[in-house]
Amino acid sequence: MSYLAKHLLQPPAREEVDRLPGAAVLEFGAPWCSHCQGAQPLIEQALRARNEVAHLKIEDGRGQRLGRSYGVKLWPTLVFLRNGQEIARLVRPQNAQAIAQALQQIAPAD
Repeated sequence: MSYLAKHLLQPPAREEVDRLPGAAVLEFGAPWCSHCQGAQPLIEQALRARNEVAHLKIEDGRGQRLGRSYGVKLWPTLVFLRNGQEIARLVRPQNAQAIAQALQQIAPAD
């Protein structure tokens, strides 16, 4: 799985995320968020060829437990995981290179 264009209808529980095998990126945001919309081309570009990285697009907001458990305050926030453990985090990424560098930390390219 690589880039996920739409938010998940049902976000996973934190316990499920903590058990994710391999490399994963959690993207917290909202469909109506202008910062999130602006970052989408960068996120898509960085994840396009990274099929080994799971991308979970989580709609965040009031009452959403998963985002609170990660301390998300601004959107989009990208949390980079390896085997369920946070390795890196980007808040409101401004370029695809920063995303690619964080991806390299969780899943080194061949």
